[in-house]
Order: sequence, then structure tokens, then C-alpha cells
Amino acid sequence: MTVGEATVAEKTTVVEAKGLGLTFQTNDGPVQALTGVDLTIGKGEFVSFIGPSGCGKTTFLRVIADLEKPTEGSISVNGMSTEQARESRAYGYVFQAAALFPWRTIARNAALPLEIMGVSAEEQARRIARVMDLVNLTGFENKYPWQLSGGMQQRASIARALAFDADLLLMDEPFGALDEIVRDHLNKQLLELWARTNKTICFVTHSIPEAVYLSTRIVVMSPRPGRVTDVIESTLPKERPLHIRESPEFLAIAHRVRDGLHAGHSYED
Repeated sequence: MTVGEATVAEKTTVVEAKGLGLTFQTNDGPVQALTGVDLTIGKGEFVSFIGPSGCGKTTFLRVIADLEKPTEGSISVNGMSTEQARESRAYGYVFQAAALFPWRTIARNAALPLEIMGVSAEEQARRIARVMDLVNLTGFENKYPWQLSGGMQQRASIARALAFDADLLLMDEPFGALDEIVRDHLNKQLLELWARTNKTICFVTHSIPEAVYLSTRIVVMSPRPGRVTDVIESTLPKERPLHIRESPEFLAIAHRVRDGLHAGHSYED
């Protein structure tokens, strides 16, 4: 990418929220999940959302995906309403659990959105071969989910989200249930995938080291009602070996994230 191209990318807005709020109506009365969220996410960014359970991280991701409707403010995706973005398949979504169909092979699981879209069998084969390579699952296309480890199943879930080649990838704590060794490995692979594809990634996590290691920006959120209390720009280089987590620069960013969480009373009742 040239300097000129980088400048254009920086000015291209993918997600823009202004005064965003969401209140759920329940049998026990209204529950305010989000309030006053102002945030702009540019093309090619890797933005992590971190905060305590129930702070609205996943809710905000679901609003972007048009799975929830805001009750205040506005939000756009690629300059469109979230409904238009959903209809134009502007994003892929990776859930906390891999949610693969056990009776379908890994290739057929990844191809499911393409089948729904009516993509030809020849084009499906081409795309599946490409995404299997992107997530390092080439050779496992004909295996079934139960034959793969948890980490491999999550990579298959990522492949499915990449299959229709959307520029925006929404990831809701996809590695939270995995052990630390597997999680480190997948973090590294995710960074490599991001570098190869230049996707815009919105990533929900509870892990400070994960957020700092992966992100170009870290959005710190408060307890309910969820609001943005800090947005931290990463000064780490794009190339990030795992041992960078021991560097003073990494630790300084992690310290600021931790301070932001405590300042928002994230761990108080």
C-alpha cells in the first residue's frame, strides 16, 4: 500500500455510531444496554471492545449486524443503514461458539452462506479453497466438525464468515472458550489473516492481553448502561510476534486499558 492509498483508507468510514443507545423492554421494566455511544471505525482497522460482562459489547456488535435495533441515535455501515448493509451482505459474523452443523463437512459448513446466496458450484469450490487456505485448514475440507479440535472448529467458523468476501468481520469473543496455548496460536493466525486480507475487524473480548495484542484501537466500555469510556490507539507495529507482549510498549498499553476498566468501576456491583 502506498502512502496515498493509506491516506484514502484512513478516511474511509466503515462503521459510524452517533449518540447510539438501546433500551430493552422486559417484564421487569426497561433495561438500558447502551447509551451515548459515539464511535467511528475506519477501513482496515482492527478494533477490540473490552469491558465487564453485560456492558453492551456484544449488543453493539449485534446492532452493527442489524440483529438489534437502536432506540436512540444512529448507526451506519459503509454509509448505509444496518438493514441495507445486512441485505447487501456487507459483513461476516463469527459467534462465540463455532455453531457448525455436525452432519456437514467443514467445506460444506463454510459453503453454507454461498449456497443460500445461490452461488454456482464452481464458484463455491473456488472460494472454499481460498478460505480454507486463509485459515490454514487445507486438507481438512472433508472432515466433520466432531473430528476437529475446538480451535480448528473456530477456524472453520471464521472461514464460513469469510466465504462471501465481506470487507467487515464481526467477531464476538471467538476464542474465549479455548485454552491459553490454542488462543495464543489463533491470535497469531488471526493477525496474519488480517494482514493478508485487509478486512475491517470488530472484535469482542474480555482479555486485556488479547485486546492489546490484536488491535489498532481498543474501545473500553463501562458497565450497563454501556458507554465508551476510553478509546486507546495502539502504537505497536503491525508485525507482532507473540513475545511483543513482554515489551514495555505493550505493557504500557495494557496498563492504560486496565486503568480505564477500573475508572469505569468495571468490577464493582
